[in-house]
Amino acid sequence: MGKMRPIIGITACNRAVGSEIAQAVMNRYARSAMKYADVGALLIPALPDLMDSTEVINRLDAVMLTGSPSNIEASRYGDCDGEGPFDPGRDEISLGIIRRMIDAGKPVFGMCRGYQEINVALGGTLRRDTSSSNELLRHHSPETSDLAVMFDHHHEVELTQGGMLAGEIGKSRITVNSVHYQGVGQLAESLAVEAKAPDGLVEAFSARPNGAPLLAVQWHPEWETDTNTDSQAFFRLLGKAARGEQ
Repeated sequence: MGKMRPIIGITACNRAVGSEIAQAVMNRYARSAMKYADVGALLIPALPDLMDSTEVINRLDAVMLTGSPSNIEASRYGDCDGEGPFDPGRDEISLGIIRRMIDAGKPVFGMCRGYQEINVALGGTLRRDTSSSNELLRHHSPETSDLAVMFDHHHEVELTQGGMLAGEIGKSRITVNSVHYQGVGQLAESLAVEAKAPDGLVEAFSARPNGAPLLAVQWHPEWETDTNTDSQAFFRLLGKAARGEQ
């Protein structure tokens, strides 16, 4: 038997696979976390009619909220309309997991949709114009782009001096992929800015509610992590948090 590693929960989505709906997580999320955080993992199904987020909290050392093609329903942050696709099951499970992990004093990490979920769970809002506003950079490649082109869309972010990311990465600026049509509108009051894009959009935040680290980024550190040491640093922080080293 090898060493007993911490166990993180990884949120899944409801995704169509053929004629059925599956609980789905792209391998790149699980592989990057398990390799660079040095943890074991369990998938958390987005099936709120069959389970409650309280059932899994005691089994987890940390949680990682993944990205997704779906958007959070606008009613979750006090808005209306919004543009799908939506995944209300994912919304219900993820928002509950975030609040209950924080209440339990356990680490919460997120990226892309997961980053947005954390902001919403803590009382923040989202804006839906990050690739259409004349005030902002284009934060997503053209809709017709294939996957490789989408993830080759980049911009710099400035890291907050003294923040978790700046401390682990050892830089004041890094280049990140940009694959999002939505972003933070109003940042939740309990969150501190970890990174901003050149247009001022908040791209990462952190907190230490109840003592445990919370860290989330709008970009995708799980994409081609093997060749990106800055992305590896995000997962190292996740591993340290899960082991109680932060």
